Amino acid sequence: MRSLVKKGDRSHFLLLELGSVPFLGLALFAAPPPCYSVLSDDPGAWPEILSSIGLQRQPAAAARVLVARAGAPVSPEWTRRVETGAILILEGDSPLAAAFGFQPGAGKARVGSLTDVHNPKLPVIWEKSLDLPVFDLPAGAQVFARERWTGAPLTAGLRRGEGAVLWVAAPPGERGYERFPYLPNALCDLGMDPPFRSNRLWAFFDSSYRLRVDLDYFAARWRKSGIAALHVAAWHFYEPDPERDQYLEKLIQACHREGILVYAWLELPHVSEKFWADHPEWREKTALLQDAQLDWRKLMNLTNRDCFRAVSAGVRQLARRFDWDGVNLAELYFESLEGIGNPSRFTPMNGDVRAQFQARNGFDPIEIFGSRKDETSRRLFLDFRTGLARNMQEDWLGEIETLRRDKPDLDLVLTHVDDRFDTGMRDAIGADAGRVLPLLDRHSFTFLIEDPATIWNLGPQRYQTLAERYAALTRRRERLAIDLNVVERYQDVYPTKRQTGAELFDLVHRASGSFQRVALYFESSLQDPDLKLLSSAAATVNRFENSGAKTVVESATGAGVPWKGPVLVDGRPWPATDGDTVWLPAGAHTLEASAEKAVPSLVQFNGDLKTARAAGPSIEFSYRSAARAIAILDRAPLRLRVDGAEQPIQLAGPKTILLPHGQHTVVVETRQ
Repeated sequence: MRSLVKKGDRSHFLLLELGSVPFLGLALFAAPPPCYSVLSDDPGAWPEILSSIGLQRQPAAAARVLVARAGAPVSPEWTRRVETGAILILEGDSPLAAAFGFQPGAGKARVGSLTDVHNPKLPVIWEKSLDLPVFDLPAGAQVFARERWTGAPLTAGLRRGEGAVLWVAAPPGERGYERFPYLPNALCDLGMDPPFRSNRLWAFFDSSYRLRVDLDYFAARWRKSGIAALHVAAWHFYEPDPERDQYLEKLIQACHREGILVYAWLELPHVSEKFWADHPEWREKTALLQDAQLDWRKLMNLTNRDCFRAVSAGVRQLARRFDWDGVNLAELYFESLEGIGNPSRFTPMNGDVRAQFQARNGFDPIEIFGSRKDETSRRLFLDFRTGLARNMQEDWLGEIETLRRDKPDLDLVLTHVDDRFDTGMRDAIGADAGRVLPLLDRHSFTFLIEDPATIWNLGPQRYQTLAERYAALTRRRERLAIDLNVVERYQDVYPTKRQTGAELFDLVHRASGSFQRVALYFESSLQDPDLKLLSSAAATVNRFENSGAKTVVESATGAGVPWKGPVLVDGRPWPATDGDTVWLPAGAHTLEASAEKAVPSLVQFNGDLKTARAAGPSIEFSYRSAARAIAILDRAPLRLRVDGAEQPIQLAGPKTILLPHGQHTVVVETRQ
């Protein structure tokens, strides 16, 4: 039979070959592995779509999710494969699609936009319209997406036995998300469970968008979405206020109960609305010598020593009033993205900066916006401004580090806009990573790289390039992180203005593979349909293999593996599980079913887990964490030893304990 297949027509080859291995397929689908296969020499963008939520590529006989592209022939094996657990993706028109009841009708539709049941209010607009046949669907098919005006079906699913079929009217596009953003969500609707999970994401949080919500509900939702830390807009709480303070205290408590850290997110030189109103004498100035109220930020002159001391005292009070786990110094540089070309937004032009520059260089920098237009003068000030930003960043790193005298577990993050991919950022806002990254040798902090707005329209592949460029600047590569802006983009982008669905998953997945930590800006901009798969997109598994009764999983940062029942990890009962997910440390590990459940269990842990074992009423585990660590057990703790020394138990909930930062071995004795 193989000799009848034309050279290059591998889709026919694979479909015919499947008939020779029915037993293997059935055996595998009794316990479906998280794998996919595209039955064509030209896989299109399907590998990007499916790998973005963790599916591993395997030969067709070993995969559960299989893609048959346009023109795929009929094979009687497919009905059996689907009914015994396979999920078959059918692209466009083919004899195989027709065999399952998806057939083109007589009509045609011009398709340029669609609505999807996963987010029906979201406009999904194609950059290039297509003329497509209007398909007839089999009885019982569920339509996921329709052409916006005619209602013609564009994606649909059909359950068959233990498996399912997902049909799409056209290829998904070169990058995988240009046409159908919610294909991964449709696969989940049809019974595909995400294969891996992560609990390492960070998210920025502004309470203005969540004033009247159930904080306990949202904290549990954030945890399920893989969020390990919330960076809370702290300028709203800079001055004491009983009602606001009570809200923040409840937020922190709810997060800690769910194993989520809470950081104070500062946006200096914006301090607070009240500080701006109370101190007009310290307001930053633009090149038009106007007060620097730019967008929502009201900038203060931190070069002025009196202003610096007042803000520093306020930040110290803010840090002491709440049970923070860390501080994030975000965007600690100048305005604006348009740089020196827009004097109405260009800072700093306060009197202190101008006097410093004039004393060093012999002229007032305000002159470069008037009589002094030469490039040499401009370059002098732009370079001075970059050095000023770097010195300001080091000053504030030092200020926050003094807080560790009272709060030794306090973590520190510096969020810094990228100037390596978009090199114009250096002159535009004074950001120069090359001058700041050497500070990692003297200060303990995470360098969180923020995507500038100028490149939000570029594809997910940019994160590997970013990682390579920043890794060349520091020995402390483990302290590099990336901040993804999930926002309405100002560029012409398709199919959605804000990243969602397959595009978001690909962004998160590629970023997680290139950086130790991924942050999302911001929590309330995430679309509801994305939350279920966000944790899977953030998981980075380098190797997945089935070998008899054992499964091998290898990950650079650790991963969660869906698993029901007791489990052996590397041959020993493993206690790091919540009953649905087994949490593995970094490295390669083998999993197999166990007859004995490890008790007690470590249900959730937000640090980097190294080892874990249960013995009688006690659980022992080792970890590393830059911030305070939080462990959630399946029962109440009675005694705690850290590195062999008895310690008082700090409870964040009935079964939740707070642990110190650093590298430690912990033994917790629990109730029987």
